[in-house]
Amino acid sequence: MSTIRRAAILLATAAISAAIPAIAHAQQAEGEAPRPARPRGEIPDREIIVTARSLASDNTNSPLPVQILAGDELAHRRQGGLGETLAGLPGVHLDSFGGGASRPVIRGQTVPRIEILSDGANLFDVSSVSPDHAITTDPLLLDAIELQRGPAAVRYGGNAMNGAVNLIDSKVPKAIPAGGVSGATELRYGTGDQERTLVGRVTAGVGQFAVHAEGAHRTAGNYNVPKSFGTDELRDSFADNTTYSLGASWIPDKGYIGAAYTHMASEYGLPGHSHQNGVCHTHGLDLHCEAHDQFDDPFGSSDDHTAFIRLRSERADLRADYDDLLQGLSHIRLRGSYTDYRHDEIDGPALFSRYTNQVWDGRLELTHRPLFGFTGTLGVQYTHGTFSGINVSDAHVPVAPNQFGYVRSTPDYITRNIGIFLSERRSFGNLDLEVAARKDWRRIDIPLPQWLEPFTDDTRAILVVLDNMYGGPGAYQRQMATIFNRNNPPSRHNPFSASFGAIWRIDDTYSLALSLARTERPAGVRELYAYGNNLATNSYEIGLANTRRLSSSLPLGRTDVMETTQSLDLTLRKTGGPLEFEIGLFYQDIDDYIFARLIEAELESGLQHNLLVYTAADARFAGVDGQISYSLTPQSRLTLFGDYVDTRLKDQNDNLPRIPPGRLGARYEHTAGPLSGDVEYTRTFAQNTIASYETCTPGYNLLNATLSYRVNMGNTGPAEIYLRATNLLNELAFVHTSFVKNQSPMRGRSVAVGMRYSW
Repeated sequence: MSTIRRAAILLATAAISAAIPAIAHAQQAEGEAPRPARPRGEIPDREIIVTARSLASDNTNSPLPVQILAGDELAHRRQGGLGETLAGLPGVHLDSFGGGASRPVIRGQTVPRIEILSDGANLFDVSSVSPDHAITTDPLLLDAIELQRGPAAVRYGGNAMNGAVNLIDSKVPKAIPAGGVSGATELRYGTGDQERTLVGRVTAGVGQFAVHAEGAHRTAGNYNVPKSFGTDELRDSFADNTTYSLGASWIPDKGYIGAAYTHMASEYGLPGHSHQNGVCHTHGLDLHCEAHDQFDDPFGSSDDHTAFIRLRSERADLRADYDDLLQGLSHIRLRGSYTDYRHDEIDGPALFSRYTNQVWDGRLELTHRPLFGFTGTLGVQYTHGTFSGINVSDAHVPVAPNQFGYVRSTPDYITRNIGIFLSERRSFGNLDLEVAARKDWRRIDIPLPQWLEPFTDDTRAILVVLDNMYGGPGAYQRQMATIFNRNNPPSRHNPFSASFGAIWRIDDTYSLALSLARTERPAGVRELYAYGNNLATNSYEIGLANTRRLSSSLPLGRTDVMETTQSLDLTLRKTGGPLEFEIGLFYQDIDDYIFARLIEAELESGLQHNLLVYTAADARFAGVDGQISYSLTPQSRLTLFGDYVDTRLKDQNDNLPRIPPGRLGARYEHTAGPLSGDVEYTRTFAQNTIASYETCTPGYNLLNATLSYRVNMGNTGPAEIYLRATNLLNELAFVHTSFVKNQSPMRGRSVAVGMRYSW
């Protein structure tokens, strides 16, 4: 589909959405009287109203654990990346790559098995392709984060098989601010990395229209680490980021329609990165890391340069929510977006790799009124994306004069996906039941890249000879096209996911929730088509479709692999009263679980480089997570929390890699008038159950504390001054879930000093 056609579809959707209020008003004139109008009042800064259009109608009425991070807790926990911000919540660990890239690990798995959402719409970047790729969100600009532990694929596709993270922001205004104008600002300084942060936002409204502007700038140097690591700061762990958004909405009585533009520019270092294995190549199943013959070292320089990523992401969002559009419908929700993402990977003077991702996405949800006692939502989603970048680590090497053909071209991977989903819910007294299903049709095509014509007399003569060998003019190009298509076969998947949930409200405080789900996730682009060095993970990777290209002794290449997960989740909750808790048990039986299996480890260069082949095998995940809190007084609360994941790789003489260890923690919170604070201690245990190419990771202790003072500024709004201290014990800690755990330990002792003010 052409860009013009897709743009026309998006504009047409916007036009239809703009007509929604007029249609609704016309129907009200002809039919029943309208329901009382929803007031367009003030939405307090840094708060969220969780509705049925979020991950759950509320965090006590979901078959799965849903946790909401908002307000002061979010403001104090925020870091430069999403993974660091969420790490430490029950069931959530960290996959880190220095100070610039971090991904949340939920119940032992991260992207692409969890979905990152922006106000209920999929977020598109390339974070699922490699761990050094950042998630394109700035936690400094978020109002709240909703976190669902457990399968969310029935609404958001197979990539949400293990959980979903919904990022709530205000870039598209949903209400007119009280008094016509509202805003907030924040300043922060961090001692551990010389962080300097400035955040600002403002929303203004008149009549039924509102506009919004927000921005954040954060710059941080290399962060401190305990001296027992051998140095007092981690080289190349710096991170600079600037994000801004502009949005506007029309907000009639029963909903809103609006749009926003967001620009993000980031530059961050890659600690532990080395290009000395850029020469690694294969001879069958033998990984060889020395230059010879046609296998040249693409860098050919010292390895003491700074390696970093320069990222730029632009996104346009269209959002609409409207009540009582048509008779029988209680709500309609529209989400549309276009993302233009690019980042360059640079090592000293060499721009050795470039990733791009351009995605159009549209989502429409219709919620019907009660029908035979059931309420539910029917939705449809369409996604079209063009991605490129994998298998290239020599983009800086110029094309040789004697090269021609399909050489030095990075192919595009074009993904088209159509999904439909339905969820229905009904209450039978104290028992709530929910059923949901989703069907997708996904295809990935890899068109031929640009053909490089010979540009010397000698190479043109060679091409003539080759054409004659293969049957005449153009025959050699056709032969090379056949080889390219054989090495890059298309992929077709039609995944289906379904779930059943039940909540038994035992009384006003206790409830027991059960969720059963069957989820299908098709293999991703890297899992299918990888064939080459990934310098971020010090590995040479072979995708599922390219196994025979590596060696005839490997199984036939496959593009039809579908992870199929059967899961059971049991959640016991108590809300209200001094004692509250939520404990979740989960079990997952997964057929054709896709993981990278070690074939050979090569040490010729002095730095281990692994030959990894993506493999589908059966696996099992099981575990427990949750928290228990007790209010000692109305002003103080004690919370105990923890999580544990156990995995087994069936029929394989190995373990799954990067599985988080068990963890226990306690937090004490106290408030005394305008002064509040908390102290949190966490014990992360050692991880000794490891994959064949991993090493054991020792356990560690973390002690964090927060102190804040709120100042009443009268009618203009409150101000807050806070201190947030992390790793007060300055303990050297390695994160087992990180690809570069030994090169990139956790931050040492640091104190962030900040001031927030809203008006």
